[in-house]
Amino acid sequence: MKRLIILLIIAAVGWYGYGKYHDRLAAQPIGKAEAQGTRVPAQASANLESTGAAAFKCDGRTHCSQMTSCAEATYFLKNCPGTKMDGNNDGIPCERQWCK
Repeated sequence: MKRLIILLIIAAVGWYGYGKYHDRLAAQPIGKAEAQGTRVPAQASANLESTGAAAFKCDGRTHCSQMTSCAEATYFLKNCPGTKMDGNNDGIPCERQWCK
């Protein structure tokens, strides 16, 4: 009985720790440039458009809350009509969420 209780306690601690680990991992930025808060240079952005065309497509999303990265928001702003992601019209979308 004592072993069962110890095993349950260890399992509960492991489950709690894994949940905290998963939450922390989900909150981290994906790219190194995003983690450092840097912006993508113009030439890199042009390369992104050529390679990102296969990764992203216009599917009706228009807001920053619907994006998953700065690269995706930039693609949508430049290629999809009716987006609402550049409030100050400076060409950089989602400055508060993704493209800091």
